[in-house]
Amino acid sequence: MGHSDLDPAVHERRPWNAGQNVGPKRPLKPRDIWAIRFFLDEHKRVRDRALFDLAIDSKLRGCDIVKIRIGDIVSGGTLRNRATVIQQKTGRPVQFEIMSEASRSLTAWLERRGGTIRDFVFPSRIDYLGHLSTRQYARLVDEWVSAVGLDKREYGTHSMRRTKASLIYKATGNLRAVQILLGHTNIENTVRYLGVDIDDALTLSERTEV
Repeated sequence: MGHSDLDPAVHERRPWNAGQNVGPKRPLKPRDIWAIRFFLDEHKRVRDRALFDLAIDSKLRGCDIVKIRIGDIVSGGTLRNRATVIQQKTGRPVQFEIMSEASRSLTAWLERRGGTIRDFVFPSRIDYLGHLSTRQYARLVDEWVSAVGLDKREYGTHSMRRTKASLIYKATGNLRAVQILLGHTNIENTVRYLGVDIDDALTLSERTEV
């Protein structure tokens, strides 16, 4: 049953987002990345270390990360340097690189995990033939950031997606490259996603002397 805006009870109800940060989630800084890696290694969380590294490198949404199959990142028994997946949201393919840290952690995880190329890289705890749920992935991210002293209200699965993209943008100022890497259909989405503002634009302009 709904409520009328004129009902006194409506104005007494606490907003669902009271006390929560519902804006864009912050990207991780390099020191945060290494702090999380150290935490996961120290606690021998092999799966989580592989998931974290792949999330950073791939820049994929959570719904795409959890559905990656072994065959997407492995060819001929060897981990690929680059992989391609079809995004659930857009239905378009996007490529990503697998760097040395992710390569090492994924290799260690897949050796323990086993499976065939048709299996998911990160299986569900309940249904081993299924994949890790996006809700469980979100819980893991909350745990990782909290473990290194970050406020989990300010970070989430989109922090994993934004981290490397933000670092690339800050290093190069190349919005088009970031748009391609994130798989955005238009550059305005990338501008909003990165939170590019007038200060960023002026800083980039000041680097170029004519």
